Amino acid sequence: MKAVLMDGFGGTEVLSVGEVDKPSPKANEVLIKVAATSINRPDLVQRAGNYPPPAGDSEILGLEVAGIIEEVGSEVKDWEPGDRVMALVGGGGYAEYAVAYAYHLMPIPESMSFSEAACVCESYITAFLNVFMLGELQDGQTAILHGGGGGVNTAGIQLSKALTPTTKLIVTASTEKLERVKKLGVDLVIDYTKTPDFTDVVKEFTQKKGVDVILDHVGAKYLGPNMKSLGYKGKLIVIGIISGIKAELNLALMMVKRQQIIGSVLRSRPVEEKGQIIAEFSRRALPKFADRTIVPMIEREFSIDEVADAHQMMEDDKHFGKIVLKIADL
Repeated sequence: MKAVLMDGFGGTEVLSVGEVDKPSPKANEVLIKVAATSINRPDLVQRAGNYPPPAGDSEILGLEVAGIIEEVGSEVKDWEPGDRVMALVGGGGYAEYAVAYAYHLMPIPESMSFSEAACVCESYITAFLNVFMLGELQDGQTAILHGGGGGVNTAGIQLSKALTPTTKLIVTASTEKLERVKKLGVDLVIDYTKTPDFTDVVKEFTQKKGVDVILDHVGAKYLGPNMKSLGYKGKLIVIGIISGIKAELNLALMMVKRQQIIGSVLRSRPVEEKGQIIAEFSRRALPKFADRTIVPMIEREFSIDEVADAHQMMEDDKHFGKIVLKIADL
């Protein structure tokens, strides 16, 4: 099969398209003929050599796929060849065929294209897990979502609007993306290039109450402002550390305000746990995609032969929403 290969680790120059053996599904897996996948930030980190796949998963890049089931394993009961599916995978998405655990699949609603479906499993499930399952965001609460314009951020905005419509949303974004973030209906957009310490702005907006949930991928640089912006019994969920891993923490303030800091990664969770997360996402969120309340935001589609250009677009932060990699016309 055709697949994206890496010649060692490094920049986009290590990426090429070549031929590798087609995988075979195990007893509890299915083989998917891939129509599309998407580019995610962890793909770039893996390409640089800093994010190896979990043991037993494919070394090929790609954390989500959309396509048609080609073959099912001997123990698979609920899926059949020909089913249109989207799947969360531990690796292997940048290829004509990929294997996925049967309980990591979701049906593609008739209203969705393969390209749209290829955007769901990594970014939207990540946002859902952290904002709703771990953060327990409720209607009427206030949340901060950092990094306006990225795939997880825009997914978090759309999910919040659909599942908790009275939530107040504060989003940090770069100057270039402010207007596009505002159009998504958020309540306050903060230009992080001009206001790196957003504490006072959040305090004024919340009338000194602070926020209930913060989704953060920045890490060390934002720890102080995040904790000052968090309200009583608030939860900070950290899903990235792009600014570093070490920062000082005022433990007394955290104790008095009964705050929580939760570290979270989706890819390395046990297979069964990921299946439970996907099942809950399917129950609560998938209907919103089926009725087009939520429509994945696609900045651009690239062919598999343009994978280096797709990675460069994400590396340059030139996208808003998702970047799709088209594998085949199905």
